[in-house]
Amino acid sequence: MQKSVYIKTYGCQMNVYDSARMADVLAPRGYRQADGPEDADLVILNTCHIREKAAEKVYSELGRLKRIKQARRAAGKEATIAVAGCVAQAEGAEIRRRAPMVDLVFGPQTYHRLPELLAEARRAGSAIDQEFEADEKFDFLPEESACQGPAAFLTVQEGCDKFCTFCVVPYTRGAEYSRPAAAVIAEARRMVSGGTREITLLGQNVNAYAGEAPGGFEGGNGAGFGAGGTWRLGRLIRELAEIDGLDRIRYTTSHPRDMDDELIAAHADVPALMPYLHLPVQSGSDRILAAMNRKHTAADYRRTVDRLRTVRPDIALSSDFIVGFPGETDADFAATLKLVTEVGYAQAYSFKYSARPGTPAATAENRVPEAAKAGRLAALQQLLDAQQAAFNHSCIGCTMPVLLDRPGRKPGQMVGRSPWMQAVHVTAPPERFGSIADVAIDRATANSLAGRLPAADSGPPRAYAEGVGAA
Repeated sequence: MQKSVYIKTYGCQMNVYDSARMADVLAPRGYRQADGPEDADLVILNTCHIREKAAEKVYSELGRLKRIKQARRAAGKEATIAVAGCVAQAEGAEIRRRAPMVDLVFGPQTYHRLPELLAEARRAGSAIDQEFEADEKFDFLPEESACQGPAAFLTVQEGCDKFCTFCVVPYTRGAEYSRPAAAVIAEARRMVSGGTREITLLGQNVNAYAGEAPGGFEGGNGAGFGAGGTWRLGRLIRELAEIDGLDRIRYTTSHPRDMDDELIAAHADVPALMPYLHLPVQSGSDRILAAMNRKHTAADYRRTVDRLRTVRPDIALSSDFIVGFPGETDADFAATLKLVTEVGYAQAYSFKYSARPGTPAATAENRVPEAAKAGRLAALQQLLDAQQAAFNHSCIGCTMPVLLDRPGRKPGQMVGRSPWMQAVHVTAPPERFGSIADVAIDRATANSLAGRLPAADSGPPRAYAEGVGAA
């Protein structure tokens, strides 16, 4: 019997990947994807607990879904509501208390059991909870997955062992777990056979990847092989780059402590590895970094950036920043501005500190006043926005390869990503969808580029490769 499912995704790219896999495991059970919750027999909210008021947004949505559920039931239609992801993991009991009309609550490691859990919920006639089942999630991915398109996400690592004092990820996603390399390579091959040309490797702490080597390799002294038969991320990237048809590789999100020698060398040696890296630093103050339990200093971070730019001079960086962390002084914030000025970013995310229940920093007493946090955030964003605008404008007059992966808003327009993750708008015929086209850049805004298809492919000129992305 044909049924329908609507999945609303909150938060990070890993949740986007998880939502796609939920659709994959439901498809063999007859579920097609609905356009909205009003048309769905099953609605899944795949939640994120990172941003401020994330849980309240979920409860607000559940209030709307309650009315939709009541209307569908009155019309004799099925209406099952599930809450998945990190809010489900952290607040399962609270969800049941505040929204008793929810039928199923399950954490981020258990979507592979979704059909079974739905059957249990229907038999029970009440809410079913399912929390972590460590290391099982990736063992049951369907062999045939829906194509994500020319650019796709592939989760290789879950969880985090860093325990930054502001972060809920270790509590909602659990300890670090890396998928076996053979499983990752097999899924990447399936993606490429379905038309994917760019893969972004995902993990809460992706460069901590330490997956089991293919074929039971027992380790050794060869580059990229760790003790116990594991591959680190640099070795995995080199192997993925050998897949015919996979033209581009990216990875996110990284921790500065895990930028090892082999991964840095991969940026020099693997042409498919794009010259763009998201490397969160959070603060430029060593005192605040210690309070955050980041276990690196501002100088450590700068040395890592210098090494990356030595091996790949055109690399562009993005980062995350938190302002107003408990105890942050004007001097601490000045250190952050100094680091931003010295490093130079193509793009960055910045936020005011907000307490996450259950994290060590949530109980800190030396809170920064909201007015001070707002002022610091405005100053930081002004600097970051200026750097991003300058980076984009430096591209005018350059020709760069752009993967055209989606239609634009205007007739005849396509949008793609440059190697440096900028959105690029260009007029192109429909048959160019999914191709990598050389685009001559003639316009830039703070957030995107625009250009035209040259008469012949020319590739990035030397001046561009030597100039863009360097400090």
